[in-house]
Amino acid sequence: MEMIDRYIYAVTKKLPQNQRQDIADEIRGLIEDMLDERIGNGKTQEKNLEDILLEIGSPRELADKYRDKKKYLIGPELYDSYMIVLKIVLITLGASIGIKFIVETVLDPLSILDYFIDMIISLVTGFPMALGWTTFGFALGEMFGNIKEQDILKQTWHPSDLPELPNKKSQIKRCEPIGGIIFYAIALVFFAFSSDFFGVWVFQDGFTGVVPFLNEQTYGMYRLVIILLLGISILKECIKLVIGKWTVKLAVISTILNAISLTIILFLINQADFWNPTFMQDLVASDIVSFGSDAYDVVSKVWDQVTLWLVIILVIGLIWETIDAFMKVRKN
Repeated sequence: MEMIDRYIYAVTKKLPQNQRQDIADEIRGLIEDMLDERIGNGKTQEKNLEDILLEIGSPRELADKYRDKKKYLIGPELYDSYMIVLKIVLITLGASIGIKFIVETVLDPLSILDYFIDMIISLVTGFPMALGWTTFGFALGEMFGNIKEQDILKQTWHPSDLPELPNKKSQIKRCEPIGGIIFYAIALVFFAFSSDFFGVWVFQDGFTGVVPFLNEQTYGMYRLVIILLLGISILKECIKLVIGKWTVKLAVISTILNAISLTIILFLINQADFWNPTFMQDLVASDIVSFGSDAYDVVSKVWDQVTLWLVIILVIGLIWETIDAFMKVRKN
């Protein structure tokens, strides 16, 4: 019966992944045995089932009996996913920093000691950031996910309170948020520790340097803001992974986080000292373009309009993601 499946799902979703099937079989067998004992008592099977579930207790109470510990920051329902995501983030972070060290060493072998020291510093500062944002995202998911259940426990529990079985069409594929987390982890390494590579690479008889897009003199002032921005993005993907399906709550949370991210981005790109003020002069000095040439005029126009186009693209992206999220909620 569907109510049995819903009850078992409500109990086992709070338990470790490797225990769920055995416990589900045990609970199902118990309920079926109790149903068999009540055949012929004059009540319908549905009424007997409700009485049995009330006798056994609420799903949360039964799940607590199967657990030794009841207090946690990341609960058993999310722990497996949390560990998978955390490993992916840390491996991605470490690999990105390692690749950065290799590239820098190949381009400038004489400075290998400096690059090695930078790599160690990046690992020591980057790992705690990644650990913190990932844990924070899952902890928020744990907290928001339990609010409704805690409210239910304060009332008299009834089988009608059981959650619906998840609709496969409404579920978010795990690869989507995990892919997003990997992308933002790489971006975190790039903008936090390798911003000097963000620009036009110059090759003249070999690699000679980078003409930066950003103002190297003031970038340090904005680094923490960029880390906050990427942390919010990782947080959003973690929440999507935790909730696991498109709901009104998830769509609202995603929209709020996107709006915060957009506000931060608009703040950054509209700062006069955020971009490289001598970008065009640096291009000329690097012999990439010649002053007064057609190429110079084209690049100059593009550079002057880059802030406007970034604003347009980001606003369109935010609006589209918001609409898409609520369309998925309505559709599913």
